[in-house]
Amino acid sequence: MTDQIPTLFEWAGGMVALERLTERFYARVKTDAILGPIFAAMDARHPHFVAQFIAEVLAGPQEYSDERGGHPHMIRQHLARHLTEEQRKAWLALLLDTADEVGLPSDPEFRSALVAYLEWGSRLAVINSKPGAEADVNAPMPHWGWGVPGGPYRG
Repeated sequence: MTDQIPTLFEWAGGMVALERLTERFYARVKTDAILGPIFAAMDARHPHFVAQFIAEVLAGPQEYSDERGGHPHMIRQHLARHLTEEQRKAWLALLLDTADEVGLPSDPEFRSALVAYLEWGSRLAVINSKPGAEADVNAPMPHWGWGVPGGPYRG
């Protein structure tokens, strides 16, 4: 028996769970009045790329960095998009609602870590969407963990 604490990626259910989350989320985005126009020309592979990115952030495989160019590439996707706080809040609310819908773990430890990353990342996306923002070619890939000693809830 091992007492090794699983990564957030493992706790979430791995790549299968994150693909399920992003596929369902972006299907819902298409019909959302606030978010739909932003993603109207979305590449069909976009949900997969976002799942790869989230997986890597949550200590999963480094496929996004290897295949897409890591965090600098993600930043470039948001440049000059002029995202608003209303859009950010709608994106976050819909993603968290979708996480419930697809059955991502709902324990407070996992969800607080997930929300912390999504808040940080969505606020960064808005900042990077403003006029004059540039992608830092050396921006490291963010890595998110449990955030508190002791790891996940085991009740």
